[in-house]
Amino acid sequence: MIDINKAIEGLDWNRAPRGLYEPIEYTLASGGKRLRPTLTLIAAETIMNGGLLNGDAIEHVLPAALALEVFHNFTLLHDDVMDKAEVRRGRPTVHVKWNDNTAILSGDQMLIEAYKLLSDVPADKLPQVLKWFNEMATGICEGQQYDVDFEHMSQVSIDDYMMMIEKKTSVLLAYAMKIGGYIAGATPEQQEALYQYGLHIGLAFQIQDDILDVYGDPKTFGKAIGGDILCNKKTFLLLTALENADAESKAELLQWLMATDCDKEKIAAVTALYNRLGVREAGETVMEEHTAEALAQLDKLPQNKATEQLRELAEQLVTRTK
Repeated sequence: MIDINKAIEGLDWNRAPRGLYEPIEYTLASGGKRLRPTLTLIAAETIMNGGLLNGDAIEHVLPAALALEVFHNFTLLHDDVMDKAEVRRGRPTVHVKWNDNTAILSGDQMLIEAYKLLSDVPADKLPQVLKWFNEMATGICEGQQYDVDFEHMSQVSIDDYMMMIEKKTSVLLAYAMKIGGYIAGATPEQQEALYQYGLHIGLAFQIQDDILDVYGDPKTFGKAIGGDILCNKKTFLLLTALENADAESKAELLQWLMATDCDKEKIAAVTALYNRLGVREAGETVMEEHTAEALAQLDKLPQNKATEQLRELAEQLVTRTK
């Protein structure tokens, strides 16, 4: 398969003004899982050439893969400003290393760069790809707004939360799969199977992210542990705890949600409540259900090396530590 990291390194950010482009270079050089472009390429490989991309096929699919990765990183720059996050992938976030205005403006330019990359998709495929790309982008913005709204709502259901993460996280993975397959010539039925695989992997991925924010190792996770607890973020764990708690435990949890200026104590106390209420296990169960649904979609696709890669990837995502 294409070395997506080398392809990203090949993007030229040595432009003026440096204050605009250096943060983009910094962001894309920070690594990450490269999950979205990888899924785009594997989806195409699943459909084309018995699971192998070569020649013109690479040139047709790679622009979309790169566009999706640049777009994803644009959203992270803005998310980090909104969340006041200080660390991303083990390094200072752009708004910390530079400032909020830089993160916003460089993020804006990354969005433009994503569309510039997308314009290199074959002309006969571009209208549909652009339509889906815009649907994806709108979904992510809607999901982010729901996430912000939930912070100020006293009542948020688990169903509300699952709808939010579907928009904010899953649609990007779903459309990455669908776009890659479409460019490679997937049938409508295959496109839907690829989309559903990405959607359910995305849901499992976000629930695992919620779990890692509380139970992960900061050395491998790349972010401070307990950040969601400190900002009272409506996660699968918190909402499950509120739903499952008895009156005494719920009162204790709500008391800690109002607590300030006691970061270590708050993280420890809420984590202890989570342990008592079994919310980690509940999250892992739902995560495994969505992973199983994603794997079921692969039976509707050509069976080749790329399909096997998707099976392996699904298993890796639910056992990841970062």
